[in-house]
Amino acid sequence: MTTPARIQRRRTKGWRLPENAVIVSRPSRFGNPFLIKDAVEAEMGNPHSACTELYREWLRVGTEGGWYQETYQVGRQVFDRRRVLDELHLLRGKDLACTCPLPEAGQPDHCHAAVLLDLANRPAPAAG
Repeated sequence: MTTPARIQRRRTKGWRLPENAVIVSRPSRFGNPFLIKDAVEAEMGNPHSACTELYREWLRVGTEGGWYQETYQVGRQVFDRRRVLDELHLLRGKDLACTCPLPEAGQPDHCHAAVLLDLANRPAPAAG
């Protein structure tokens, strides 16, 4: 079995989602509610990195982290932390597709799909 990877989703004519891949871009239930424009306005350094870290923290600590909300609404879409966590198992072993550009070789991946890949493919905790 190959290691699941992140794919850059394309909207060009003829592009097809590979088999065993799941779209996780913003319109999906796994989308990132934290917006690049907000990170730019807040002067949060690298906005892509900031949004990725906000997403990671939101999933990790949720409302225990202080200012995070359990759900966010962006336009008409609602992002629900509990639902993302409850459905992570659906992503296990799958390639994940998002419109974010892929990183250069050796560079960190500043996309929430990288966070989802990590979380969905972690070894299950030992029963005890």
